[in-house]
Amino acid sequence: MQNLMKRILLVGCLLSVLIVLGLGFRGQNLLAADSKLKVAFVYQGAVGDMGWDYAHEQGRKFLEKALPNVTTTFVESIPESADCERILTELAEKGNKVIFATSYGYMDYVCKVAAKYPKVVFLHCGGYKTAKNVGTYFGRDYEGRYLAGLVAGKYTKSNILGFVAAFPIPKVVRMINAFELGAQAVNPKAKVKVVWTNTWYDPAVEKAAAKSLINVGADVLTMEVSSPACMQAAQESGIYGLSFNSDMRFFAPKAILTGGVWNWGSYYVKTVKDVMKGKWKSEQYWGGISDGIIDIGPYGPMVSDDIKQLVDQKRKILLKDDWAVFKGPIKDQNGQIRVKAGQKMTDEKMFEFDWFVQGVEGTIPK
Repeated sequence: MQNLMKRILLVGCLLSVLIVLGLGFRGQNLLAADSKLKVAFVYQGAVGDMGWDYAHEQGRKFLEKALPNVTTTFVESIPESADCERILTELAEKGNKVIFATSYGYMDYVCKVAAKYPKVVFLHCGGYKTAKNVGTYFGRDYEGRYLAGLVAGKYTKSNILGFVAAFPIPKVVRMINAFELGAQAVNPKAKVKVVWTNTWYDPAVEKAAAKSLINVGADVLTMEVSSPACMQAAQESGIYGLSFNSDMRFFAPKAILTGGVWNWGSYYVKTVKDVMKGKWKSEQYWGGISDGIIDIGPYGPMVSDDIKQLVDQKRKILLKDDWAVFKGPIKDQNGQIRVKAGQKMTDEKMFEFDWFVQGVEGTIPK
């Protein structure tokens, strides 16, 4: 009997040691029975921007509601500078085991801080650098943009579409190209004019950029900035708009036809669950409409049923083929074939976009 008790105690001690030491992220349960896993979010802008950061904030709330044994926190309006490094360090020191950094410019700071905290999982949105405890995530934004382009191509009368863009980085160039390809699919005469703001969030600058496009004949606007200012400029001028990031119809109900929307919640829930179960591993996640992370938003009352049906047909194709948007033949602004007939751009090439498709009018600053 004594030998049996000794064996039981020995096994119990060994199990305790294994739990304390852990085995990395694979096979390690980070959640004690009487505690909550702490998860943090870092936002470049304000959660009330009604755009990019607002969409991530809805994902955070979805996560907290879906997983009662998780507690979340967020820090907003953090610039893409060394200040971000300080914030990330503070969040790790406060015991957060998963940290989502939601802006492209955070990438290098995430990697630097993650090296100092190997037991914390860091996820960076929009970047490409990874490590054992650093993963990246993003959505195939170009799918929502292509579908919005279909609508824009149908509603323009001047055949001039305006695009207010933040920074000349590959993901923004990719969305401009997808929007133009969608418009061309239904209206070969449609052109896209681009104006750069060099800011993700500045309503005054965004509105001024929108008005400059309206002044050169654009009668349908879209944007890759965070506030509803461009859509409000469209409504004030009596033209149409296609919003992005979140459903902005409340701010310009007479102008907004539809627009691409982010749904981050399901990704956040799955990722945190994987961490809690010890199943998480570093990856470069890029989900599309088939994952539900990106989609076309609700329609305004002015959108006809035949256009809704057209978009739905194209959407069904994208559900089966994430590469269907950038399918050749595709020419650049100079008329040079960049994607041959029968071919499709690879993810790697789409991540490196530094050229405009034929039909886009504007330059990409170096």
